Amino acid sequence: MAKNDNAKGGAKGGKGAPGAKGGGAKGGAKPAGKGGAPQGGKATKAAKGGEKRGPLQPRAHAGAGLPTVAPRLKLFYEQTVRARLAQQFELANPHQVPGLEKIVVNCGVGEAIKQPRVLDTVVDELSLITGQRPVRRKAKKSIANFGLRQGQEIGAMVTLRGARMWEFLDRFIAVALPRVRDFRGLSTRSFDGRGNYSLGVKEQMIFPEINYDMVEAVHGMDITIVTTAERDDLALALLRELGMPFRGDQKPIVPRPDRMEGQLSEAGAAA
Repeated sequence: MAKNDNAKGGAKGGKGAPGAKGGGAKGGAKPAGKGGAPQGGKATKAAKGGEKRGPLQPRAHAGAGLPTVAPRLKLFYEQTVRARLAQQFELANPHQVPGLEKIVVNCGVGEAIKQPRVLDTVVDELSLITGQRPVRRKAKKSIANFGLRQGQEIGAMVTLRGARMWEFLDRFIAVALPRVRDFRGLSTRSFDGRGNYSLGVKEQMIFPEINYDMVEAVHGMDITIVTTAERDDLALALLRELGMPFRGDQKPIVPRPDRMEGQLSEAGAAA
């Protein structure tokens, strides 16, 4: 009986020993969790989120602090074109020499009546072409035959002034127009009588900023060049000096002053 009691007592004592189930394992796990590796939930959050990031701060531009380079077409106008126009038309006052005031790029999207998303694509493409965010234009009145309602967005427009105007005209003359299919020159009959010139572009893909693979639909645009000239002959001479490729087979709207007498005599003889 004494042996059995000692065996039972030893077995019970073994269960309560620090090296068996309870105290040893639990007592060793807690310090390891606090002092060593972090606990499971906190470790997962720290690994996923990391440190909290503050608000994004804009990076300094590579050309910050450097002087702005003037557009080359503007320099050509100031150094060469103004003197030629003043000499050609005998303008004594330098304020009479015509210049560019603004360029308006307008694009009407009739498909936006049924598919408003088409207008978003046109706005993005105009932003790439002009370097300026367009303004969405709304319908002024409702037209039942076209399913158009007043106030509905049906187009986009950009008005360029200053350096962006000169840079856009430079790219349009030197890069975009040579890429037009079967291009034979611009018409000289598109003046409005007050020195402003308008022309239409059938495809937006003539501009190098547009990627062919990203084009969803082909659309055109209207470009209006507003000058400070009060007559069409001054505006025509200005655009010719700037490099606009007009058709050579069409006669100018107003004949040159040095050839006025000869042309008038020929016209009278023919009559």
